This record gives sequence, C-alpha cells and structure tokens, in this order.
Amino acid sequence: MKLKDKVAVITGASREIGRAIASEFAREGADLVVNYRTRSREAEEVVEMVREIGRRAIAVRGDVSDPD
Repeated sequence: MKLKDKVAVITGASREIGRAIASEFAREGADLVVNYRTRSREAEEVVEMVREIGRRAIAVRGDVSDPD
C-alpha cells in the first residue's frame, strides 16, 4: 500500500477519470476527499465505493476554478 494513511483530495472525483483515480488511490491505502461541483449523487457513490474498499472518504462540494 503505497499511500497507506495518506489523505488525497481528488477534484472531479464524481466522474470518469476522477472516479478511477479515487478508486486506485483508495486501493493503495489513501483516505479521500471527493471533490465535486454539481454531481452530489455521483460523488456520494464514489464515497460509498471507497468505504467498501475499507478506506475513509467524504464528499465536498466546491468549484476549484473559482479562487473564492
């Protein structure tokens, strides 16, 4: 487990590439912050997937393109 006990923030994690990255990071031992802008249901699905892998995860809404 390369990322054991690390925390990763994955932007766009509710969709294709971000979801795959979240899955791989969790399998490597990371706990996750699943960032999404508009797709809360999909983000919660990723959180559940991560928890099923045995890692901790939360979903956080935010637009990383907006500095405010």
